[in-house]
Amino acid sequence: MTKVTELREMSDEQLAVVLKETTDNFFHLRLQAQTERLDAPSELRKNRRLIARIKTIRRQREFAAAAKTEGTGHAETS
Repeated sequence: MTKVTELREMSDEQLAVVLKETTDNFFHLRLQAQTERLDAPSELRKNRRLIARIKTIRRQREFAAAAKTEGTGHAETS
């Protein structure tokens, strides 16, 4: 699996691709879990956590971008 530092180094486009792949994989694992026995049930947890990590990183980037534009948008008064 990918580490958090590897995820943070990825571009937004790369994160979107990894998120899509992981979400698809998670869907198939859930489907498989309902219809038959899973070889590695821990894969469900790993995928769910990876999805959460990616979404968290994307949200942090959104906040950072908003803070940059907000800080440069208007002059400060004292």
